[in-house]
Amino acid sequence: MNTIRRRAIGALVLATAGVTALAGCGSDSGSSGSSGTKGANSKTVTLVSHDSFAASKSVLAEFTKETGYTVKVLRGGDAGAAVNQAILTKGHPRGDVFFGVDNTLLSRALDNGLFDPYEAKGLDQVSADVQLDADKHRVTPIDSGDVCVNYDRAYFAAHHLAPPETFADLVKPEYKNMLVTENVATSSPGLAFLLGSAATFGDDGWQGYWKQLKANGVEVVDGWEQAYDDRFSGSSAGKKAKGDRPLVVSYASSPPAEVVGVSPEPAQSPVGVSTGTCFRQIEFAGLLHGAKNTEGGKALIDFLLSKEFQQDMPLQMYVDPVRRDAAEPELFTKYGARIDHPTTLAPEKIAAERDTWVKAWNSIVL
Repeated sequence: MNTIRRRAIGALVLATAGVTALAGCGSDSGSSGSSGTKGANSKTVTLVSHDSFAASKSVLAEFTKETGYTVKVLRGGDAGAAVNQAILTKGHPRGDVFFGVDNTLLSRALDNGLFDPYEAKGLDQVSADVQLDADKHRVTPIDSGDVCVNYDRAYFAAHHLAPPETFADLVKPEYKNMLVTENVATSSPGLAFLLGSAATFGDDGWQGYWKQLKANGVEVVDGWEQAYDDRFSGSSAGKKAKGDRPLVVSYASSPPAEVVGVSPEPAQSPVGVSTGTCFRQIEFAGLLHGAKNTEGGKALIDFLLSKEFQQDMPLQMYVDPVRRDAAEPELFTKYGARIDHPTTLAPEKIAAERDTWVKAWNSIVL
C-alpha cells in the first residue's frame, strides 16, 4: 500500500514551477552494489525517476549480473516534479535514463527534447496502442494503470443501492454527496479524472458535466491520500478516520492493495471499481539527451522492458506490465479490476488543452 500511496500523493507541479522549488526534490536512494567511474566507461547507470519507482533488490541484482552495470536511482518527487526537473537540467542530465513520464505529460517532455532515440529490445511483445512514439522511439512504454472511481462495497450493500458504473451515473440524485475527488491542479489522479471526463463528454460537454457534479455534492480535496485515507469510507484507513464518502477517485489497482496482509484472504476486496469511469495512464522511459553512459542506459531500458522486470512491477508499483507475455500476480487477477475500455486522449490533445482545462475547472468547481 505504501507504493500506491506514494504514487498518488504528490502535487502536480505545472510548467511554471521555479528552479528553486525543484532543486530540493532530488534524492539519491538505492543502488545495487558498487559504483563505477563517471562517463562512458562507468559501470554505474543512473536512473532518474519519481518517488514511486520501486523494484525488487533481486531483480536489480540480476540486471547487474547480466550486464555488469549497477543501477543507481535518483528520485525527484512526484511524476510532474520529476519531469520538470529533467527539463530544467536538459542537456546536462543528472542521470542516463528517465522513467516515469506518462501520457498526460509526454508532449511536454518530447517538445523539450529530453530524449535521444533508442529502439528497445522486446517492443515486439508490446501492443501498438501504448507505443505512442513508435515512429521515433524517443520513449519506450513500460507500464500502464487506470485511474477510476472506487466504491465501498459494504456501503452500497447496506443501502441496497447499485454502485455507479459510468461518468454519467455520478451526477444522478441517488449518488448525491457521495463522491470525493482530488484537485486537478495539485493531484495526478485528479487531473486524470478530469481528462477522463473531457474524453467522455468532449470539448463542449465536460464543463457542463462538472457543473452537474458540483450540484450533486462532489467534494474536492488537495490530494489522493486525503481523499482515499481520510474521506473514503471503503479503505482501511478511511474507516479508521471515519470517512463518510463511499465513492473516491483512485486506481483500478486499489482493491488488491486493500487485501495485502489480510488473513484469512477474503473472497473479494472491500473496495470495488466503477469500470466505466477509468482513464488510462501509460508510463515511459527514455535515454536522456546528454547522458554520459549511453550504452548502460540502453541496457537499462532493455531491462525495464524485459519479462523479468515486467513481472516484478505489479506488486512493486501497483501498475500493469505492457508486455503481452508478462504474467500478472494472483493478487491482481483475483482482486483487481480488468478495464477493457478505458478513456484516453492523444498526447497532442492533452498538451494543447491541459492548462486551459485546469483553469476552467478551477472557475467551475472551486
